[in-house]
Amino acid sequence: MQNAFIERKNGSIRRELLNAYLFYSLAEVRARSEEWRLDYNTERPHKSLGYLAPLKYAELNKTR
Repeated sequence: MQNAFIERKNGSIRRELLNAYLFYSLAEVRARSEEWRLDYNTERPHKSLGYLAPLKYAELNKTR
């Protein structure tokens, strides 16, 4: 089951980042990767979290 989570994230990174842009430097890859990571973890809704962003989900479940 753990491998399924990793494969899902790897697929998302491949589709949404690596296949979506033409990179000209390693610095550009690093910058775009950080932007993608921040969006993925703070803004983007996740189906498995009831369509909440992970940050919002964590905030709501902190008090439980």
